[in-house]
Amino acid sequence: MRLLTAKIKNFRSYREQVEISAGNLTTLVGKNDIGKSSILEALDVFFNKGKGTIKLDKDDVNKTSLEENNKITEFTLIFDQLPDSLVIDSTNETSLGAEFLLNADGHLEIIKRYSNGGTEKVFIKANHPTNGNCSNLLLKTQRELQGIINDEEIECENRTRNAVMRASIWSHHSGNLDLEEIEIDVTKGETKSIWDKLESYLPLYSLFQSDRKNSDSDNEVQDPLNEAVKQIMNDGEIQSTLAGIAEQVERKLQEVAGLTLAKLREMNPEIADSLNPEIPSSDSLKWHDVFKKVSITGDEDIPINKRGSGVKRLILLNFFRAEAERRRIERNVPSVIYAIEEPETSQHTAHQKMLIRSLIDLSGSDNTQILLTTHSPVIVKELIFDQLRLILLEHGNKVVKSVTPGQLPYPSLNEVNFTAFEEITEEYHNELYGYLESEELINDFKNGKDTIEYIRLRRDGSTLTEQKVLTEFIRHQIHHPENTHNTRFTEAQLSESIGLMRTFISDQD
Repeated sequence: MRLLTAKIKNFRSYREQVEISAGNLTTLVGKNDIGKSSILEALDVFFNKGKGTIKLDKDDVNKTSLEENNKITEFTLIFDQLPDSLVIDSTNETSLGAEFLLNADGHLEIIKRYSNGGTEKVFIKANHPTNGNCSNLLLKTQRELQGIINDEEIECENRTRNAVMRASIWSHHSGNLDLEEIEIDVTKGETKSIWDKLESYLPLYSLFQSDRKNSDSDNEVQDPLNEAVKQIMNDGEIQSTLAGIAEQVERKLQEVAGLTLAKLREMNPEIADSLNPEIPSSDSLKWHDVFKKVSITGDEDIPINKRGSGVKRLILLNFFRAEAERRRIERNVPSVIYAIEEPETSQHTAHQKMLIRSLIDLSGSDNTQILLTTHSPVIVKELIFDQLRLILLEHGNKVVKSVTPGQLPYPSLNEVNFTAFEEITEEYHNELYGYLESEELINDFKNGKDTIEYIRLRRDGSTLTEQKVLTEFIRHQIHHPENTHNTRFTEAQLSESIGLMRTFISDQD
């Protein structure tokens, strides 16, 4: 399965429902405390049911909603790329489509609700029969289905398999199913077995948080290596070798124990006869404990916790990936979602570029999706617009938007970085100025604005004093760094000029 859309409602700062579309690589950007991490953590609650990184509690309910006595937190996930067939009860192989468990768009839509941060209730929103003669069949027992078939004299090839009987009843009423999108509770009655089977097809979700510890004794480091030791020890050939070693040690111990008792018998036969050597069998020995202090060291045997923070985090990120893949294989889950908070943390700019390029490549793998949050303009500029989701506050509510034209009439990564991070750059200034020139709006923009004295440097080395508006004053300095005759523009002036151009472009609409 592939995650197509996530909807979050009444969770922390998300009071109204917010919708996030997901692709193979989806990156959430926005200002601090706008709610990027909350989205990843909501998904952790949904997929891992409180047994993952995040534990849902009553403090996660939106405070304004709580004051209005609305205690219901709701997560809705929509999936495509569904299995062609599956066993949703214990009787017969079928499909989600055949059981009318898909929404009107042909996707699987699962809703989880939590009252006051408590136990989940699970529903499937489906375009489902509502005709009273053939509705609620998924809630009916085998005997009830047989009763319907007998009473209505419906032809059915097998009356011992629920899926076959449901299909026969729906087929009998095919001209009048009255299909409507309804919510089906899959946590009670016969539908609980459906959810139990369906749940095993959901992607494995692993969350890597930005504030994760990073010493070489952390579980994130130790667990994958310790699990590797256990798996290696379970290898048949190694088990045979270890058993041989144990037998040799046992023989030697028996010899030593026998000689010891013989000498003891010379001194005190009564005590010697009361003693028997007890040696554990080879299969009871905990061989993996021999390697319980496994770790990874680098140059000159320096452990991870003595390395630089960037190296530590990079190693831990890949331990996280390895552990997620191990769990996916162990649980026989067909797909995986890696959720990574701020992969750029503690990373040099060059490392950030290598890291995001690696994640882009990874997102191209089969059955793999990646969700990121970032504060890094460097990472944003390595992505394409379809991979970005911008979180904004509009009219008091959070919204998540795909990147669309803003002040500029085309998607601009510089504009994304400005909107998301308030990044003021010369590159964005040049882009805005270039747009005004290309649209022949630059003279209208300059008209009526105050000017600053600018000293132009001629090719022959002489100078000429001119008057320039602030934007042009900055533009000339950016393009002619060899001219040192002017006071360098400030960060505040660069910000003011960008703001002036953005306002002017916006007013042209």
